[in-house]
Amino acid sequence: MSVVAGDATLAGEGRPEPAAPAAKRPHHWGRIALPAYSWLVIAYLVFPIVVMFIYSFNKSVGGVPQVSFSWNGFTTLWYRTWNDAPGLTSAFWLSIRLALIATAISTVLGTLLAMALVRYRPRQFHGKGVIEQILFVNIAAPEIVMGASLLGLFVTFNIGRGFLTLVLAHVMFCIAYVAVTVRARLTGFDRALEEAAYDLGAGPFTTFRRVTLPMIMPGVLAGALMAFALSIDDFVTSNFVSGTASPFPVLIYASTRVGIPPQVFVFGSVIFAVGIALALSSLAIGRKRT
Repeated sequence: MSVVAGDATLAGEGRPEPAAPAAKRPHHWGRIALPAYSWLVIAYLVFPIVVMFIYSFNKSVGGVPQVSFSWNGFTTLWYRTWNDAPGLTSAFWLSIRLALIATAISTVLGTLLAMALVRYRPRQFHGKGVIEQILFVNIAAPEIVMGASLLGLFVTFNIGRGFLTLVLAHVMFCIAYVAVTVRARLTGFDRALEEAAYDLGAGPFTTFRRVTLPMIMPGVLAGALMAFALSIDDFVTSNFVSGTASPFPVLIYASTRVGIPPQVFVFGSVIFAVGIALALSSLAIGRKRT
């Protein structure tokens, strides 16, 4: 009897217990409200860009071609005459040159500053805390404050406003963004990799070029892209220090007094399309690496 009972007990233990019925999730209003809210925010952000793209194909009525938000018919004339607006093309290429130069300088200086802030302690780097606070003050300060202060500085030292003052101003507010971005990348950096390179006979420059820079390159590229976007998009600071050199945003603002040429929408649509293409390329490259 005991053997039979034991066998029955073992057989009972071997049988899987019936699964409990899955609990039904209560229907919550957040499952509908959150996606709806997200799509409304996206629509709010994308709507001005869609309007810009649509009205870049709008005809202009009257003698002088100007932007009109009353639909006058479809045309591709502004894409074929993108270079005909006075001063628009030169201002656009000036903004491109300004953004490239400011990005290159601020990326180098911001990366070196971030490395110094991460690697050295306050006893080794006197004034480290002050510099950290200045970086965040630079980011948090309103642009009108920076523009007015730079204008007063240039006037005090009798520096003629132009491309040079634009470069100095853009580098000044881009360094902080690059330094903060690269610093975040350097926080988890393993110094043992550099020490191993030193043990194998590599010098400081070779170690930085072959070991450190490839490891922090994503942060450096992110900081450089942010600096480029901030520089090419800046208006307030540029309006104070531009002088005779008018970047693209400053020229567009000045043209609102007499009428915005339709080619502005063409330039804006092309810039947005290039940005979307770069973003999709970055996603594609990231998926291939993973």
